[in-house]
Amino acid sequence: MKYLSLIALGLIFLAPIKSVSKNKSKYFYIFSYFKNNGKDGLHLAYSNDGFNWYSLNNDSAVLAPEVGIDKLMRDPCIIRGADNKFHMTWTLSWKERSIGYANSPDLIHWSQQKEIPVMAHEPTAKNTWAPEIFYDKTNKEYLFYWSTTIPSRFPQSEKRVGENNHRIYYVTTKDFEKFSETKILYGGNTSVIDATIQKINGSYHMFLKDETERADKIKRIYNLTSNDLKAGYGPLEQAITGDYNAEGPTLIKLKKEWLMYFDKPLLHQYGAFSSKDLKTWIDVSDKISLPKGLRHGSILKITKKEFKNLQSNLQTKI
Repeated sequence: MKYLSLIALGLIFLAPIKSVSKNKSKYFYIFSYFKNNGKDGLHLAYSNDGFNWYSLNNDSAVLAPEVGIDKLMRDPCIIRGADNKFHMTWTLSWKERSIGYANSPDLIHWSQQKEIPVMAHEPTAKNTWAPEIFYDKTNKEYLFYWSTTIPSRFPQSEKRVGENNHRIYYVTTKDFEKFSETKILYGGNTSVIDATIQKINGSYHMFLKDETERADKIKRIYNLTSNDLKAGYGPLEQAITGDYNAEGPTLIKLKKEWLMYFDKPLLHQYGAFSSKDLKTWIDVSDKISLPKGLRHGSILKITKKEFKNLQSNLQTKI
């Protein structure tokens, strides 16, 4: 019985390694996310195929939040920068006027966390939610963007959206030390949050959540396009998601299709849509599997070598 137990234990530890060796792709996908209120910190999951996700580190946080009054790490967005480092930003509080930032060479060892006061110049700003980073190859700079409510700034829509009347703002930086003046990225005529940007075939696509209080009480995700990264998005036309509240979109490109993952907060579920042309979307929510309790985050691609290093440092649960 002892020998059988040892063999069984060995198979448990070998399972993750076996799954890696059978994967013919040169890449893996990493989902950065938070659980509950984000108090414990950054969580990571991985996928071989973009549909089935498995938690890393036994679904325990891999990085604890250290900055901000509330010390939260919600809505983590990680990108690979031009320097080949991983750069992350996150929501550090429900009510503060700053966002969090840190970088890592391997998703294991992280720099000192920094609080970036992107809305400190706006004394009445209520929040800075769901920040993301986009690397602008043309200007060789990083664009940080997020949603903020500034009371009375957009009175034309306050009656339709209630207390929180968000717009998307941005700053740019080349070195993560000096930042540009904060400007509007998407104003529009309604409240929007949870923007994420992809550059596809020369155009910029901004996926975001419309916060308008419509008669059906449903809030949906839209795809806006522009030829300019910093302006010209809109308008809100055909929604992608259906008759349920949806938020926190993030996208990955597979071989022949795009997948848009999103949170269904009131249903405590995650959904996904597939598209080959970013115009026609097919609901593939019944084809995905994710760690329990996964909330709003982002997805990036890493090499098999990077994944093996990540796996060897973080216990993997399948």
